[in-house]
Amino acid sequence: MSSIERPTACPEPVRRAVMRQQWKDLAYLHWRYDPIVVQSLLPKGLSVDTFDGSAWVGLIPFSMRDVGLARGPSVPYLGSFAEVNVRTYVHVDNKPGVYFFSLDVDRLLPALVARMSYRIPYCWGFTSHNREGSVLRTDVNRKWPHKVAHSGIEVEIEGPVEADDLDVFLTARWGLYSKSLRGLRYAPVDHEPWPLQSAKAISYDSVLLEAAGFPKPEGEPHTRFSDGVHVRIGTPQKVRGLS
Repeated sequence: MSSIERPTACPEPVRRAVMRQQWKDLAYLHWRYDPIVVQSLLPKGLSVDTFDGSAWVGLIPFSMRDVGLARGPSVPYLGSFAEVNVRTYVHVDNKPGVYFFSLDVDRLLPALVARMSYRIPYCWGFTSHNREGSVLRTDVNRKWPHKVAHSGIEVEIEGPVEADDLDVFLTARWGLYSKSLRGLRYAPVDHEPWPLQSAKAISYDSVLLEAAGFPKPEGEPHTRFSDGVHVRIGTPQKVRGLS
């Protein structure tokens, strides 16, 4: 298990958000990886976070809704879209966070803005994410910055579950790290604790994981579902002591 303290509620609420949004109908699919493999793909200064001796890599489809800046209104059309991200879990000086390898969306302008402002590797193409009863279906066909083959995910929602230690490790992340031309940056993220449900991955592929540089995952994924949370993101700051 990880020795880093992991509070289930946000320890430092974001008082002045630069961006607001909702994450809806989110599925977590996670696989174990050798920490050495994951560490080799991280930028200098980031340390892979582990649980039960393994690094964990997630394939996370969801619906982004009502994106808005600061206290302004949500952005029509451009502020709501499907997203699928590939991520892992890291820390700097025992401060945990998320690191994204890719985030696929079907809105080009938000992808460009996020790449320029937060230095997050957003990608553009065809992306859909729909819930029908207890089944989530997600499709991705990346066009930019480089094409990848079609990727599909189908998840069946089973019912409420009490979060265990692994769930907390994967979801209690109150910030994100990104790499800029001037080094690493950290942006705080504030939301209510995730309401989780158990789920089963009916079908999936590893196209997006392999495009990020990971070998094909082994075994079935640890799978969860959440109806979603309201999110406040703070101003990204340079990680001190690193260049």
